[in-house]
Amino acid sequence: MRCILVTGGAGFIGSAVVRHIINDTTDTVVVVDKITYAGNLASLDKVKNSDRYAFQQVDICDRNKLDQIFTHYQPNVVMHLAAESHVDRSINRPAAFIETNVVGTYTLLEAARHYFSGVSVDIKSTFRFHHISTDEVYGDLQGTNDLFTESTPYAPSSPYSASKAASDHLVRAWLRTYGLPTLITNCSNNYGPYHFPEKLIPLMILNALAGKPLPVYGQGDQIRDWLFVEDHARALYQVAIRGVVGETYNIGGHNERKNREVVETICTLLEELTPQKPVGVKQYRDLITHVTDRPGHDKRYAIDAGKIERELGWRPQETFDSGLRKTVNWYLKNESWWRPLQDNSSSSGLI
Repeated sequence: MRCILVTGGAGFIGSAVVRHIINDTTDTVVVVDKITYAGNLASLDKVKNSDRYAFQQVDICDRNKLDQIFTHYQPNVVMHLAAESHVDRSINRPAAFIETNVVGTYTLLEAARHYFSGVSVDIKSTFRFHHISTDEVYGDLQGTNDLFTESTPYAPSSPYSASKAASDHLVRAWLRTYGLPTLITNCSNNYGPYHFPEKLIPLMILNALAGKPLPVYGQGDQIRDWLFVEDHARALYQVAIRGVVGETYNIGGHNERKNREVVETICTLLEELTPQKPVGVKQYRDLITHVTDRPGHDKRYAIDAGKIERELGWRPQETFDSGLRKTVNWYLKNESWWRPLQDNSSSSGLI
């Protein structure tokens, strides 16, 4: 039985990882989360009573507390998901992204390095530091048939993606310089249950249910590769346990869609699943509103996930259509989860 330390475990992707570990493996989990606006312990309600689950409310920039956690729990694996992740917020308030994503990752690496230097031979032989990153570090794709691979040069466009690129480089440097056994994954856009309402898909669902505008940047021609969060959680666990130290694995859903197509598909699903519309709304599509594009907006992301399939046997189980239907249904059935969060969301939710 392994002990896996998951930073950001109360966030969207982190909580999916924790639920997967508790529900589908025999490993134990220690969640480390600062509980910012996007962290929600309600996302862990279904596993919080497990005797293989523990929670520590700690900022990853707090080295003393991190040292105490490493000493007390003696983890075999670190899965580092704690991050500021919203591009619009990074444009308006970049300082928090540098603090958490760069300084926080540095602090966690140093705590892990100190711990690793003193552990037993058994733990040292299996210890892994798995850093979870994003495809946005690569910038955007120009050719219609191009894909991001693990060797694509970095060209971040936003303060968010630049901060994640910096943290990726730190992780690689701690392997090269200090011998800390690290791995990195870069993923495409996630969606699914428990997604904070500021992000595109949940925002569109909830705005439509309330009869509010569905804002789309420009003409909505930006293309993203969509990855169902539970598929991603399975992939992350496989990398953390079976991935090769020093390697990078790209994780994508093989589901490229234009932003406007995503919003239109949500509207179509809502017409089917909840035809009783808000007062004054004839069709959900009538709520789509085109707004001024944001600065430096990347046009297309698409991932070649062939390496993780070949080497670790992972591939997504959900198509975009099946995953989006599950997502819309989840939000329709779980108002008690998302309703309290709406007042805390102040950004556009566009991508």
